[in-house]
Amino acid sequence: MAAQRSIDSLLMLSRKAQQAGDFRAALEFAEEAVAAVPGHVGASLRRLEARAWTGRTRGSLQELAAVEKSVWNDASTLQQVGALYNDLMHQRDAYRCYQRALDLDPHNPRSMYNLAASATLTGELGRAEQLFTDVIAREPRDFDAYVNRSALRTQTRDLNHVDELRRVLAAEGGNPAGEVQLCYALAKELEDMGEYRESFVFLKRGADLRRSRLSYQVASDVEAMAEIARVFDAARLAKVVPLQADAADAPIPIFVLGLPRSGTTLVDRIISSHTAVESLGELSDLPLAVMRIVGRSPGKFDLIRRSASVDAAQIGRSYIESVAGYERSARYFIDKTPHNYLYIGLIALALPQARILHLRRNPLDSCYAMYKTLFRNGAPFSYDLGDLATYYLAREKLMDHWHRVLPGRFLDVDYERLVADQETVSRQVVAHCGLEWQPRCLEFYNNESAAATASAAQVRQPIYRSSVERWRSYHTELQPLAHALRDGGVNCS
Repeated sequence: MAAQRSIDSLLMLSRKAQQAGDFRAALEFAEEAVAAVPGHVGASLRRLEARAWTGRTRGSLQELAAVEKSVWNDASTLQQVGALYNDLMHQRDAYRCYQRALDLDPHNPRSMYNLAASATLTGELGRAEQLFTDVIAREPRDFDAYVNRSALRTQTRDLNHVDELRRVLAAEGGNPAGEVQLCYALAKELEDMGEYRESFVFLKRGADLRRSRLSYQVASDVEAMAEIARVFDAARLAKVVPLQADAADAPIPIFVLGLPRSGTTLVDRIISSHTAVESLGELSDLPLAVMRIVGRSPGKFDLIRRSASVDAAQIGRSYIESVAGYERSARYFIDKTPHNYLYIGLIALALPQARILHLRRNPLDSCYAMYKTLFRNGAPFSYDLGDLATYYLAREKLMDHWHRVLPGRFLDVDYERLVADQETVSRQVVAHCGLEWQPRCLEFYNNESAAATASAAQVRQPIYRSSVERWRSYHTELQPLAHALRDGGVNCS
């Protein structure tokens, strides 16, 4: 019993250290717990999680596989193992764990939900829809299941969930969390059916309610982007060397970045269809590497200033060591984290071999696509048209700055050009990455790798043009946004 109390205390201390941002201490407490009771599953899982935060992920997959084997008949722990496989970007291994958990406990809605989410990532969209429906049948108030199910395919007048969503929404008055999810699901399905006016009514209702529950202030992000441009100025970035030729066997990161919903997933799938490239999806490794090297900071402005003064090469090495733990075989790998546009200067300093692709899209299409997306995390500016305009204009200034101080260091990729002339733009993208052209890049929809993104369903089909100028269906409703962007000097034609 004493040993159990001891390990419980160590695990609690590890979790508290992680919450406080002391990742090294979190790992040390976890290591001590493993040493105290060798083979303790909870301690092993805690150590694996702490390793991810410290960037020490080498060997984690082998240890996780051993844990999986030891808990193969434990449905609850298999859920935790699956989550850690997802963190290590091994979504098909996560799928295996979730499937086994459901086999062991066939009526457990949590197992159903996790397997549905995993099936979405791996492209089994029909199965995902049925599983989300099963979740809803057992847990009618699992509102995440409604919105995720609606996103899986284009709804039609003959096959949709609109009546069901209306009934549930009417019954959930006064439940803000449920109302937000249901409004977004309804807005999506009504848009698919061409009911644009009613779709926007539900979308605005959901977005307004979501915004009212956030303490976010867009001015803070505007100031942060201005501070990034100030500290990563021309003098500091004069140290950036030209894009280096491939050093022998050195890993080559490809950063695909841009505003959310701007086409980053499409470009990711095109490049990762190349036999020399693997996509790691959306990673937190770069900001975590910055935090590890800079150390604990009292706030983001201090972090920005200190990140410009440390040895950038250290950050680069920490980042490469961290992603090595995902154990992919390809030398070229994609980090498709949209908000890495904040780090372009730091990437250029820390990773001189990195390729950078920046996605651009029609401003109104770009803003509307974000506005209609219910993000699980991030993009808090996207739930109010005024916030969206303010953030968009500030980011335009930051991108103009990167162009001035890092001329030619990254390639702009226009979504509309890519859709209109897929092969020409795809060839430019592949060439910028330093790769030989492969025709298979045009058939990205046959790419069987997992897609951990809000666009997981869309990337399973060939290029389509229906999203170009989608904003025109909401011309009247988006006029406040259009006016704010034009007043800021953005062409919204």
